[in-house]
Amino acid sequence: MSQARRFPNLISSVIFPLQEKLKGHTTVADRRALEQSQWWSPERLEAHRVERLRSLLVRAGSHVPYYRDLFARIGLDPARVASTADLQRLPFLDKPLIREHTEALKADDARGLVRFNTGGSSGVPLIFFIGSERVSRDVAAKWRATRWWGVDIGDPEVVLWGSPIELGSQDRIRRWRDALMRTRLFPAFEMSDRKVVDFIAQFRAMRPRMLFGYPSAFAHIARYAQRTGERLDDLGIKVVFVTSERLYDHQRALIEQVFGAPVANGYGGRDAGFIAHQCPHGSMHITAEDIIVEIVDAQGRVLPPGQSGEIVVTHLATGDFPFIRYRTGDVGTLGEQPCGCGRTLPVLQKIEGRSTDFIVAQDGTVMHGLALIYVVRDMPGVSAFRIEQESLELTRVRIVTDDDFPQDGDERIRAGMKARLGSAVDVVVEHVVQIPAEGSGKFRYVISKVKT
Repeated sequence: MSQARRFPNLISSVIFPLQEKLKGHTTVADRRALEQSQWWSPERLEAHRVERLRSLLVRAGSHVPYYRDLFARIGLDPARVASTADLQRLPFLDKPLIREHTEALKADDARGLVRFNTGGSSGVPLIFFIGSERVSRDVAAKWRATRWWGVDIGDPEVVLWGSPIELGSQDRIRRWRDALMRTRLFPAFEMSDRKVVDFIAQFRAMRPRMLFGYPSAFAHIARYAQRTGERLDDLGIKVVFVTSERLYDHQRALIEQVFGAPVANGYGGRDAGFIAHQCPHGSMHITAEDIIVEIVDAQGRVLPPGQSGEIVVTHLATGDFPFIRYRTGDVGTLGEQPCGCGRTLPVLQKIEGRSTDFIVAQDGTVMHGLALIYVVRDMPGVSAFRIEQESLELTRVRIVTDDDFPQDGDERIRAGMKARLGSAVDVVVEHVVQIPAEGSGKFRYVISKVKT
């Protein structure tokens, strides 16, 4: 074994496992188990899921006040659950319910509960808690997916992130640990040219084997490199992991071209957990050992594979603070065909974004925000933009432009928007110096305040 590979192997096989053991986490054993179960027959995998679901519901009925009362009210005996379809007897869990019943959702025997929050599209924080079991399982699922791409913990990694939770914990111990693990965390809040130049210089000095972060942030760096003639395909990057935002096709193509590495998409959230990861064959595999995904229509009815609806998640490792039939607000479709990689984990065929990424025309037609994105994105001289549908009567387009923007660009944008939204819609085009990211550091191209 070469010296270059010996140190990463030491980290993944000795140092990281020791760290997890000291934390009281079962991450290493969990990852090993997940690497076995990903090849199980569908029947064996489903039996395993039912067993875990039953265990979760039994514990919730015994130790979680909210579910103890709910099960008594609807007459559910969790010990008799025999199928994942039995979940349909339970009501959905959503953010308002969690806010109203936060204390009642805590198990009285919870282990290692840690407080988390997420702002969400409404800007109203959601406060919830995560226990040790879920932390171990989520990290193990991400670790398994990392290894699908031929990289591992201990390989040099750049993380481009914006969450105040991670960035606020950069104390001396965290910095020392990240240095030992060969991980560098960069803030995605400010992406000025000066910052991007500094990022690229540090990437070049570090020569990471993998990148992890928001697709919009890596696409922004790629656009800068393309504009200035800076090569980034000579850094030795093996894979770019992206998550937390919708990944658009044009972003994937740009990142892969400029960085000279494949993009591996990941889907999940701090609240719902690591739901799905892309394999090298291109499929988004659900972490089925821990996650049950239902797709539901506007009336809450479960839809079959191939039909689009809201993604509802039950996380089987959340006994300390259960997430059972949690409405994510995202829209997606379950796949019908197995993946060519041979893994039997079910597939999310489409992840279409949040319900607020959809827009509504004046005639009531609901369409994905891409219908408007293409109008602006394909216009010469537009370097950044955001589309905000404030009402059925008003849509606001904020754009950052350069000298290539045509004189009639505003009118062309207005015409394109009206063709899709309706001729009577007021389309306001505003030229701005910068399009800021959200408070979390994420970026959204389309925001609709119109209920779909």
